[in-house]
Parts: sequence; C-alpha cells; structure tokens
Amino acid sequence: MVKNSFISVSSQKEKEENRGSVEFQVFSFTTKIRRLTSHLELHKKDSSSQRGLKKNLGKRQRLLAYLSKKNRERYKELIGGLDIRERKTR
Repeated sequence: MVKNSFISVSSQKEKEENRGSVEFQVFSFTTKIRRLTSHLELHKKDSSSQRGLKKNLGKRQRLLAYLSKKNRERYKELIGGLDIRERKTR
C-alpha cells in the first residue's frame, strides 16, 4: 500500500487546537477517503472498505454543503487547498 503523501493544509499545532472545526473534519475525511481509495485499487472486491468509503464520502459531502451555506469564502479556500472538486448544484 502507498504511504500517505498527502498535502497538509494546516500545521500540526493548528490541527491539535481545532479538531472540532469543519475544516479539520473535512481534512480528516479527505485523508481517510484517499487512503481507502488507494487500498481499493489493490483490493477491488473488499466490500467492507467500499462501504466505509461511501460513508466517508457522504459525511464529507454533508460537511462541505454546510460550509458552503455558512461561509462561501472558507469553502472555496478549503476546496482549493485540498484539491477536491466543487459539489454540483442542481
């Protein structure tokens, strides 16, 4: 499995202070999602990991929707920093 070589948006000190913030939660879900994605590239039939990936994607999507409603500026900054796509609007 590939080691985590993901970019860090905030420093270690900031992570310890703001664990309840929406940005930190989205960051942690993003690292989990990337780790599960790399795992599933090797183990395609691992249905438990697929389920966990879908759950984490849904949680991150809900947090991002909340953040986009509350503070659009912070949302855009976070999306750009984590290099993830913007959610589709209907």
